[in-house]
Amino acid sequence: SALENVVGGPIFTVDHGSELPIRLDVDEPQTVGADRILNTLAAKELFGQDTIVVDLGTATTFDCISGEGVFLGGVIAPGVQVGMEWLGMRAAKLPRVRFRPPETVVGRRTETCMESGVFFSTVDAIDGIVRRIKEEWRRPEALVAATGGYAGLLAPHCTTVARVEPFLTLRGLFLAGEHMAK
Repeated sequence: SALENVVGGPIFTVDHGSELPIRLDVDEPQTVGADRILNTLAAKELFGQDTIVVDLGTATTFDCISGEGVFLGGVIAPGVQVGMEWLGMRAAKLPRVRFRPPETVVGRRTETCMESGVFFSTVDAIDGIVRRIKEEWRRPEALVAATGGYAGLLAPHCTTVARVEPFLTLRGLFLAGEHMAK
């Protein structure tokens, strides 16, 4: 095809039916997004142990992946940007703020109060959901790896995140290409 000529090789689609060395052990595998499939593949190949991947992008997702590369389900929560935009839209008098680690938890101006609230509510939500997953999954030793656009900013403030792999999904895409080209 014309696109293959531009790309310089074959084009693959990643979905629940892709020939990959992972398994989707969920009720509706056809609804699992490509990003979560790719994170499963990358976690299996890179970590080889039970892993909770926290993907901090448009949405915040938590993927439960066994060491054998089985996606067991997870959690989908609103992303960081959603919370900030909601505050700006719902409260007309509140200013728009930047998402960054605040110098203090207690703000002394409206902006610093909001920055602290958005930042630490996200950090605490990550740690809280990870703790709940580990307890329910009965995998207290599961590796917690953060990826996505906000991983580098948030992970150092989370007590549960052990690794930051900002390009985990892209690594999974590379690995998928290798498997599917065979």
